[in-house]
Amino acid sequence: MYIIPAIDILDGKVVRLREGDYNQKTEYDVSIKEMIERYRSNGTDFIHIIDLNGAKGDFSNQKTLFDIIKKTDMRVQYGGGIRTIEQVNNLLDSGIHRVIVGTQAISNPDFLPELSKAFVKKEGYANRIVIAIDVLDEVIKYSGWMESSPIKLMDYVDKCLQLGFFRFLCTDINKDGKLEGAAVDLYKKLLDHSPFIKLIASGGVSSMDDIKELAKLDIRSVVVGKAIYEDRISIEEIKEWNLKALSSI
Repeated sequence: MYIIPAIDILDGKVVRLREGDYNQKTEYDVSIKEMIERYRSNGTDFIHIIDLNGAKGDFSNQKTLFDIIKKTDMRVQYGGGIRTIEQVNNLLDSGIHRVIVGTQAISNPDFLPELSKAFVKKEGYANRIVIAIDVLDEVIKYSGWMESSPIKLMDYVDKCLQLGFFRFLCTDINKDGKLEGAAVDLYKKLLDHSPFIKLIASGGVSSMDDIKELAKLDIRSVVVGKAIYEDRISIEEIKEWNLKALSSI
């Protein structure tokens, strides 16, 4: 299992939210550029970047973000406000390693079939699409976690698999930003239901002990943010762990 450090951006600043609530944010006194360079200089080769403004349809961060991303040699997993096939295509062509789709895949019933038609049959491209599943008490949330979907969690996973998508980023909103441990039970349910998905865990990780607990499951990678900013997990620990990681991310 691989650890992917996270950078969440809101109003041009590095932040972390609690339970996905934009009113419960913690701002960190570090620039986006500085945080990326800190990761890169310590041997990190993969980062997870979320544009929280973009998730609400505000793309004011995007130019600054992409100017920075284009200058890094790290692989970037990127999400936030991706609504069209053209956007996905442009992001992949511009060098983004993985694109995360969430709200549009839930709210527009035509989007996933169109995305599948555009990318699944292109060699290697299905592996570069990440389906975000943001869950609150097993209810799927979208639009910056402000709206609820009537689609049942496992039914949605099945739909995505049928369309050729197999990489999922699952965040338990109850856990997010609390540093109280990851949603191990939720991930067990997902993997019991669909053992062959490539699951990315997100939310709640507070220490390397949480990482070790997740590693007991067949989880491909885990996104870690607040635990790094709050000095619960060091970048050096992440580097050491990732050098030993055996499973593919």
